[in-house]
Amino acid sequence: MQTSALPDLAHTDAKPVHWLATATAMAAVVALAGLLQPDAATATASASEHGGVTTQHGSASSATAPDPKGVAFPLDCGPAGHTVADSAPGDLDGDGGPETVAVVHCAAGSGTPPSGIYVVTQPSGAAPRVVATLVDPAQKLNVTDFTVRDGRVSATLLGYSSTDVPRCCPDELESASWQWKGNAFIKSTGPAGSTAQGV
Repeated sequence: MQTSALPDLAHTDAKPVHWLATATAMAAVVALAGLLQPDAATATASASEHGGVTTQHGSASSATAPDPKGVAFPLDCGPAGHTVADSAPGDLDGDGGPETVAVVHCAAGSGTPPSGIYVVTQPSGAAPRVVATLVDPAQKLNVTDFTVRDGRVSATLLGYSSTDVPRCCPDELESASWQWKGNAFIKSTGPAGSTAQGV
């Protein structure tokens, strides 16, 4: 029998103590990776770049904006339920506490259901609730290019000029923005504005 010219490799005959040392080293690497996560500012900037949502900077950023998941939106979707398609926080009324603006539509297996835009607030110790409807799904509009910046909500609204227009292909487009003034959200589509629903 011919013997190998190479030295005996210890790791080819591993003992439990070797596996324990390897597991300990791996646990240390995982723990170190957890400590080296990006800070909140970096994570927020990255989310804004990918989601197309811009949040307001200032004192409101230190408070937590309401989570729109689980909110009872005034939207009748039957058993299908609803989907929060997009959301963004921002201090809309200048009180130093952030609200959340949510774009919501009924969950649908196919097609493009109309969207609503809602303002959600959460008083201290209470559950989040809708306080204003900026776009009602009954208007049969779809929402794109949604942003919240400097106390202003902006979106592009896609609609249909008649019931003869296929639902796949909206033929009307409107750029709109809303801003809190006095005690209501004012909608602007250019020089003229109108008051949005609020409670």
